[in-house]
Amino acid sequence: MSEHVERREIYLDHAASTPLRPEARDAWLDSSHRHHANPTGSHKAARAARRALDDARDQVAAALGRPPAEVVFTSGGSEADNLAIRGVLGDRGGIAVCSAGEHHAVLEPVEHDGGITVGLERDGTVSPDRLAAVLDATDRPVSVVSMIAVNNETGTINDIPALIDVTRRHAPEAVFHTDAVQAVSWVDLSVVAADADLVSITGHKLGGPVGTGALFVRQGITLDPLVLGGGQERGRRAGTPDVAGAEAFAVAASTATAERDTSIVRLGALRDHLVDGLVEQLGAIVIPTVLQAGAPVAAGMAHLMLAEVEAEALLFLLDAAGLRASAASSCSSGAQDPSHVLAAMGIDRQLAQGSLRLSLGHTTTDADIDAALEIIPPAVQQLRSRGGG
Repeated sequence: MSEHVERREIYLDHAASTPLRPEARDAWLDSSHRHHANPTGSHKAARAARRALDDARDQVAAALGRPPAEVVFTSGGSEADNLAIRGVLGDRGGIAVCSAGEHHAVLEPVEHDGGITVGLERDGTVSPDRLAAVLDATDRPVSVVSMIAVNNETGTINDIPALIDVTRRHAPEAVFHTDAVQAVSWVDLSVVAADADLVSITGHKLGGPVGTGALFVRQGITLDPLVLGGGQERGRRAGTPDVAGAEAFAVAASTATAERDTSIVRLGALRDHLVDGLVEQLGAIVIPTVLQAGAPVAAGMAHLMLAEVEAEALLFLLDAAGLRASAASSCSSGAQDPSHVLAAMGIDRQLAQGSLRLSLGHTTTDADIDAALEIIPPAVQQLRSRGGG
């Protein structure tokens, strides 16, 4: 009778969700035991919970170098993005402008309300000149411009200060929002997004709990709230605050920012070793999507395209071997559609269907990368030998 042996997991899908940091888990458990009261109440237990919530707000604000009063706690990045776009439009009217490579939490609200998208360059960036041309060409009032800080699929880092400058000059009445959900671990948002009016972040991309996030709202900017029913978060987001979630999120944000410089060096080296190793073993089959295009890329992100390979089939083989990764594409009605990001970059549809996103984070080790280099090449060769999968 054979004994089942549990295969070690190689987790290279941090861009989708990063494992909970031990510090964040401990903070959540401790807060859950200490704070059972509603922080909007007036009795002693409620006041203690409110102090804990205020301390978490201070901590999250410090991670981005912004005033605590700007922090609106949300259920995550999607809610923060929707509050930014729909909150501004609901308050001011007009239209929104975003890049064609935004996360759907920005792209869909913009398109839903008749907004405009800006095309991407081949390296996945948004050109300030192209943004300026779009802003100049519209005769409709632009109320909000939203540009992603770090692309969630390719890892491309946009020049947010330059895009803010263009917005100020070509749409001076518009507020500027950046979806920085993927950015906290890789760029210093206290510098990069210092002049942004609205900034979205979330907990589970940096080692905090799922269901936590924040939208930073610059003083003087008003939003039409998405959730009504109470005066919480200065009237910008109703609902009983999740004190334990906020405390765990704050610890994760502080830890991620404190470790950022070290992580960039360590994980950037591991990412390069992974990509170089795949190129060495597989040759021209491997096409680094943006790493060779010259644009800055987040240290933990490796987006590749594999010629004559279907990502869906490859991911099945990798998962069976214990390697967790993702493809920058979605499956709808049984037919795989290329990523809207890759399409906006002008990448051929067939090649885009072989996309593979390998994303590293705080739990990634040298052994994980060595294992990936043992697992991925034979899986790719197996698929190619039978016609792509």
